[in-house]
Amino acid sequence: MKILIVEDDNSLAEAIAAVLTKLHYVVDIASDGQDGWELAVACNYDLILLDVLLPKFDGISICRQLRQEGYQMPILLLTSLDAKSDKVIGLDAGADDYVVKPFDFQELTARIRALGRRGSSFLPPILEWGSLCLDPSSCEVTYTNEVLHLTAKEFSILELFLRNSQRIFNRGAIIDNLWGTLKDPPEEDTIKSHIKSLRRKVKAAGGDYNFIETVYGMGYRLKPLPEEKITDSEPNSELSQLLLAEIALQQKAFKAKVSERIAHLKQLIHAICKGDFDKHIWQDASQEAHKLAGSLGSFGFARASQIAEKIDNMFQDVAPINQAQSLHLYKLVVDLQQELEQTDIQTNNELLSNKPTQGVLLLISDSEQIAQQLVEAATGIVTVNIATTSSITKSGVISANADVVLIDLDSDYGIKDSLKLVTEFSNRTPSIPVLVLTNRNNFDDRIEVARSGGRGFLHKSMSNEQILQHVTKVLQTVHMPFAKVMIVNNDSNVLNTIKNLLEPRGIKLKTLQDPRQFWDTLTEFLPDVLILGLKMPYIDGTELCQVVRNDPYFCSLPIIFFTDIPQVDILMQLFNKGADDCIIEPIQESELLTRIFNRFRTNLYYQKFLTL
Repeated sequence: MKILIVEDDNSLAEAIAAVLTKLHYVVDIASDGQDGWELAVACNYDLILLDVLLPKFDGISICRQLRQEGYQMPILLLTSLDAKSDKVIGLDAGADDYVVKPFDFQELTARIRALGRRGSSFLPPILEWGSLCLDPSSCEVTYTNEVLHLTAKEFSILELFLRNSQRIFNRGAIIDNLWGTLKDPPEEDTIKSHIKSLRRKVKAAGGDYNFIETVYGMGYRLKPLPEEKITDSEPNSELSQLLLAEIALQQKAFKAKVSERIAHLKQLIHAICKGDFDKHIWQDASQEAHKLAGSLGSFGFARASQIAEKIDNMFQDVAPINQAQSLHLYKLVVDLQQELEQTDIQTNNELLSNKPTQGVLLLISDSEQIAQQLVEAATGIVTVNIATTSSITKSGVISANADVVLIDLDSDYGIKDSLKLVTEFSNRTPSIPVLVLTNRNNFDDRIEVARSGGRGFLHKSMSNEQILQHVTKVLQTVHMPFAKVMIVNNDSNVLNTIKNLLEPRGIKLKTLQDPRQFWDTLTEFLPDVLILGLKMPYIDGTELCQVVRNDPYFCSLPIIFFTDIPQVDILMQLFNKGADDCIIEPIQESELLTRIFNRFRTNLYYQKFLTL
């Protein structure tokens, strides 16, 4: 089987070609629409794998033109455009199937095999849909060996759907495909009548009346058969093992190469951030970000793909961009670079077998029914540990291991003692966020929960799904991956103390003793929290704080001061200069952790605002 790949992302095209070659396909590659068109019309291919967004000549236009020229071989569109309207446009242009980037390599190869079986070079003489058979040579149609007597137009419509099982045809498209050359084509209502008659004849023979199903607002399509679900039919076969091995090899090769592409993208964005706006630089950066968004996800780098997509989206805005947008753009590409460096490649099988737990929920309730229902609903979302009020009071709050706690206020423990539990969890270091679940709904109860340190008041009328939505929202503020802290202090003992406290908790640190290097380090590292010493050589900490507050991008960055001067007037001066918090030396571990984690949570909402 000979396949043409038309894809402008060379890394992705070469990887697809390597995988397909391993499966004994003959593969040609074209990197733009013009070359793809010339190869398609000059050579005989059994299938075309066609990207939509291409230089010179887009994939939709190529597909449409090929069909107008009478090209009958299968065409599979490969694109990052996943809206329903985009799919309709692609399929209506004549594509047989549509795969959205990022994609799974195994799914892609399965779809290619399926299209190969439906292509005219590989089609058996009989077109089949379950027990429905159409013989093009004899013009005979049977259902479970019973002959169906169809009119010529009914036969043509059935053949059209059997040869294009993935396509949706509206009535106008059916007329164009079957009677487009006639001076007097049938009316659209006539097509509706033919399809109804065809359905009745199939049903009379024992078949499914809706084997040609109506897709409301779009048209008609051949109803997919259950056995046509795209899966690897031979998961333990030698072919499948070769496929998995080749995919793993291509993933490693891609990771080795993609760092250069990201470095190039970083250079382009750096030039944009400096104000060197050039149309060609903007276009090159936009195209590279778009390609990376698709290819990173396909090679197993899901979060990196999401970051690249955010970069791509920023390039869709009107150029040039302002300073704040420039700095945010640069932060994203730095995050992309760091994410790729920190992420290990995981194959699809590994991802399925080692699905990470998103958090631990401790449910404190004396109701077995509530516990059972919540555990069932939380499968695959959070890990739920169950405790009764009596067991938690015996073991103690301190021993409880959880990321978030849900307390049933209507338990046998009583509301006053339950609220004490809320307070105890909230006062831990670091604190554990607590939600309460209750049938109560008066304002006084809400006040008491808030006073006790509760983070959520959930009524039992809510569904388990709604409860878990609130739990996951809280978890998002608790788990802060890739959190970064920058510390500027000329005291090496202070730097070492903070480093020993934070690094074991997964926080990435950048320490700086010379404040003259402050701005370059800040714009390169892009921290989530900034910690400043007060008295330093060359530049005072308050001056650094003022520099940050004067910048439109960093003006909301949380800033914590360290000082050994506890006077009220000094502290007031720091807050007036823009400090968010102050820590009095000597450093207390519990106080430091609590204050820093609180600033992380504050900044989390700021980060979400920037990425909207």
